[in-house]
Amino acid sequence: MRALPVGDSALLVEVCSGDEARALHAELLRRRTEGLLTVREIVPAARTVLLDGLDDPVRLASELTASEVPPAPRREQAVVDIPVRYDGPDLADVAAHWGVGEQEVPRIHAATEFSVAFCGFAPGFGYLTGLPPLYDVPRRATPRTAVPAGSVALAGPYTGVYPRSSPGGWQLIGRTDTVLWDHARVPAALLSPGTRVRFVPVGPA
Repeated sequence: MRALPVGDSALLVEVCSGDEARALHAELLRRRTEGLLTVREIVPAARTVLLDGLDDPVRLASELTASEVPPAPRREQAVVDIPVRYDGPDLADVAAHWGVGEQEVPRIHAATEFSVAFCGFAPGFGYLTGLPPLYDVPRRATPRTAVPAGSVALAGPYTGVYPRSSPGGWQLIGRTDTVLWDHARVPAALLSPGTRVRFVPVGPA
C-alpha cells in the first residue's frame, strides 16, 4: 500500500489489486460511519482510493500504511435486478473467446451475482466484478463510435451497462431498458460502489 498526498487536504491510496481497493474502501466507510475518520469524500477506483477533505492527510497516510486492512464484508442489501435481452452484436465473439456456444454466454452471465467495484467513465456507469478470471475478454480492436444506451458489455474482468450513447470498445452482449442515471431520481445513479447486481434474461422486444 502506498499513500500519496494530493494538495493540502486529499490523499490517494494505491493498492495492488481490485480486491484490496474494495476492502480499503469498505474499511474507510466503516471508520467514517463510526466517527473514526473525518473526510468529505471517499472515491474508489480500480486499484486506488481517493480521500478528499482531510484535516491531516500525512497522519492518515502513516496510519494506513502501518495497518492491516480486513477483507471487505459482504454487503447485506437488496440485489438490483437488471433485465437483459442477450442479443448483442458481439455475443458470438464472446462465446468463441470463452470456448462455449452462444446460448451459454447468457446462462453464465446471468448465473453470476455481480458487485459494483467503482464508478466512472460516464455518470451512472458502474464497473461490475463477479465473473471468474477465465471469462475475461479483451476490448474490441476497433472501438465503436457510438454504443447505444442500455448496452450490456464486457471488457477485461468487468461488466458494464452504458447509461447513455457514447463511443466505446467493450464487447456488447445484450441490452436493457433499465435507466442507470436519472437526474430527477435521488440518488441519480442506480448503481454505486458495493451495490449487488444480477442480470435477468428476458425475451426479445
